[in-house]
Amino acid sequence: MFEIRLPARIEARLSRLATRSGISADRLAQKAIEEFLEDEEDFFVALTRQLEKRRGIPLKEVVKRLEQDS
Repeated sequence: MFEIRLPARIEARLSRLATRSGISADRLAQKAIEEFLEDEEDFFVALTRQLEKRRGIPLKEVVKRLEQDS
């Protein structure tokens, strides 16, 4: 279990979106956190590669790998 305090304006926005979408505010927050974590993890992988002067992965290879995971 995890608790987070949100500013009132963000909590109101989240509540409105939950009502409009029919998705619980908890689920919306969970999805937002998951996406944020994925973005941040990707950023740090890219930063590490850059700092280590490692070669990047071409977009075609990324797409190919993602298709294999599906």
